[in-house]
Amino acid sequence: MRITQSMLSSNMLRNLSNSYNKMGKLQQQISSGSKLTRPSDDPVAAIKGMGYRTDLTKNAQYTRNMNEANSLLDTTDEALSQVGEALKRVQELVTQAATDTNTDEDRQKIKAEIDQIRLQIRDVANTQSGEKYIFSGTKTLEPLFADTTANAGAGQLTTLQGNTQQVEVEVYNGVTLGVNTNGKDLFANIDKLMSDVQSKLNDPDALNAGSTSGTEIGNLLGDITTQQNSVLESLAQVGAKQNRVEMMTNRLSAQEVNVTKQLSNNEDVDYEKVITQLITEESIHRASLSVGGRIIQPTLVDFL
Repeated sequence: MRITQSMLSSNMLRNLSNSYNKMGKLQQQISSGSKLTRPSDDPVAAIKGMGYRTDLTKNAQYTRNMNEANSLLDTTDEALSQVGEALKRVQELVTQAATDTNTDEDRQKIKAEIDQIRLQIRDVANTQSGEKYIFSGTKTLEPLFADTTANAGAGQLTTLQGNTQQVEVEVYNGVTLGVNTNGKDLFANIDKLMSDVQSKLNDPDALNAGSTSGTEIGNLLGDITTQQNSVLESLAQVGAKQNRVEMMTNRLSAQEVNVTKQLSNNEDVDYEKVITQLITEESIHRASLSVGGRIIQPTLVDFL
């Protein structure tokens, strides 16, 4: 086959164009840090990359869920600890009031502090984490006690809001964790106890507070211990959930590192290798230009 000058020129231009494309692709890989400039470069790697990114997005959302759950559990732990301290003080006051030598004035002073402790416990029952009430079950936008001062001094019970349902947070694929405490039952029993204590310290059927014997008041100590145990059980449950959240957080952190490594192996550029390829392509391109200049025959114009 006869090779014409135009064929040589066309082949040279085509080869130079291919060389430019190769160098351009290598330069883009170096600047972007990714081996994939477009999905068609490696469809299999592109699909894997999409899967890895989906996993990282889910992981980030689960981590945010963990942070929210941890915040709620920390707030619950602090609130229940305050309730435990309040009941401890109630136990001390009831023990003090269980002595028959107390006068009406003595018991009224004790009752005045009991009234304030009851109000404080109701305030704690309405604790919020952010804008959510933590002891109201799934009705997180309404407080457990609608009115923390209503009838507290008279020893009467108030109607509790909320419910006993679990607030569940998704912490992994198909894995949920109940992060709230059944505050409605817990605080209902504690409020009933406080009502009983107030009633014993201020017998409505007698003119004198001293008409209630010390033994009757002392019998309340067993009920107080029962409620203290309930608070301790709730604290133990919160602690167990905090430990699980910590373990799940560590698991998510480990998975994030693993998936990030897989994504890097799938897409990231090996800079040493790509830079070497670019230098090689540049050398080939310069050689092609040199050879092309010799192949193209001079024309009459070159001699004019």
